[in-house]
Amino acid sequence: MVTTINTEALLTEEVVVAKNKKRRPKRDPLTRGVKVKETKTDRVFIAAAYILLTVFLLVVLLPLLNILASSVSSPQAVSAGRVLFWPVDFTLRGYEEALGNPAILRGFGNSIFYTVVGTLISVLGTVAVAYPLSRTQLFGRKVITGGVVFTMLFSGGVIPMYLVVQSLGLLDTRWSMLLPNAIGVWQVIIAIVYFRSAVPDEVYEAAQLDGASELRILWTIVVPLAKPLLAVIALMYAIMQWNSYFDALLYLRNADLQPLQLVLRGLLILNDSGGGGDVAEQLRRRELADLMRYSTVVIATIPMLVAYPFVAKYFNKGIMVGAVKG
Repeated sequence: MVTTINTEALLTEEVVVAKNKKRRPKRDPLTRGVKVKETKTDRVFIAAAYILLTVFLLVVLLPLLNILASSVSSPQAVSAGRVLFWPVDFTLRGYEEALGNPAILRGFGNSIFYTVVGTLISVLGTVAVAYPLSRTQLFGRKVITGGVVFTMLFSGGVIPMYLVVQSLGLLDTRWSMLLPNAIGVWQVIIAIVYFRSAVPDEVYEAAQLDGASELRILWTIVVPLAKPLLAVIALMYAIMQWNSYFDALLYLRNADLQPLQLVLRGLLILNDSGGGGDVAEQLRRRELADLMRYSTVVIATIPMLVAYPFVAKYFNKGIMVGAVKG
């Protein structure tokens, strides 16, 4: 009796397993690792794309490697042109000479101040201009937008800008580096388009029905949704402020207010001038100037390279905005 019961149980289990196998849906071929067959044209296109991207990579990477290698090589090797992509007679003398000068540290501090404060002012000003222009309820919106775009196509030039800064009493002040070019028209246009596309009108209507003011809508709804946009324009403004050279050359005479780029220019001109002295001293100064050219390029590049990884995630998020819905 026991043997019969066990046999019937086994038969029943086999029947259930067989039924489950029949009911199990077939797997998608894509999930089984089936590769799509590439045509000859596809292979040629992919190969050409890889070759082109490799060429672009080398064009960008090789000069950077040469600058970095030259910045840590001996002055004699740099002047003789013996440095290619690997340091020759490794030394940090170029960085020691550059960072040992108090003017370099002062210029660093000024550039950081102009970059941080200037970027904050620029982002706030861009949002303040772009948000109202993105609202269809604003009276005269098209006329104002046309006036903003007009300033991108036509400008008064350097001399009128200098006269305006002078008449406002901004010469030789920090404000001359922060206010004249605080708002970029291109960034305003990008922000207007983003505010129109990323925030639906239904969201505005729902917030207004709840009694929210325009400032509350901007701060609690628009700004959180616009983090990728703010990161992009903030990086644009930061790079512009950090590399600001011509404005400082025009408006600043006080050495204590000059940014890093202008300080480095003065140091390079001083080292390159030679001056009096014997031939050996002039040669030494010339070699040191050649070395400092590469070291200062690396010094001026490091802050932006350090800041970019903190903003990169917003760039990736900005690419996917609107790609997935629901």
